[in-house]
Amino acid sequence: MCFFAAFFKCKPCHSMKGVDVAMPTTRWQKMIFAFITVVITVHLFVFYNLSFVNGLSLAQLEESGVPVFGHACKVWMIVLIEFICAYCLEILVGSPASLKLALKAVGPDEHRPYIVETAIISATVCIMCPAMSFIATWLYNDLSTITFAGFLAAWLKTVMHNFPLAFFSQLFFIQPLVRAVYRLLEKLWTRPAPCAERPSDTGAVPEGSR
Repeated sequence: MCFFAAFFKCKPCHSMKGVDVAMPTTRWQKMIFAFITVVITVHLFVFYNLSFVNGLSLAQLEESGVPVFGHACKVWMIVLIEFICAYCLEILVGSPASLKLALKAVGPDEHRPYIVETAIISATVCIMCPAMSFIATWLYNDLSTITFAGFLAAWLKTVMHNFPLAFFSQLFFIQPLVRAVYRLLEKLWTRPAPCAERPSDTGAVPEGSR
């Protein structure tokens, strides 16, 4: 839902302790929800970090590749590596930890659904942004030539670059879009099966009425 969810005509579809919250409930649904989120987020931040933060153009990326551990690597490989890392981190740590952290701050029984969802999104950003920035710093720097202090400074710099975009994009764009796509998928897999044909539909006359 969040604040711009109305543009995607999103409605709460699940309940959490009596309050409707647009979040998946089963493990399979959570995996699908995380998959959609990570696909969008990883593509956004890979090109944001390479193009805007590091100043590399698409032509430079295609020609020379991306420096990973001091060696050139194709962009699609970076996207794949960060996708695997982000998806595993989201499923194992980010999603459960952010839910617990958010529900400690706001109670579903005392607050409106959009407040609960906003708290969950904010907690997810607070966990995932530093973690993925750490992975990006680890990938994009030659660890054999950088000191611990230099690595720490590069990590904090990456967090400062990524956090504003992560917070506002997740709150106003990515999560409303993901929820809209998720609800569309949910309608498809929960569509009821067609009912069996009844005698009255075929024109047959009941036995007792003859």
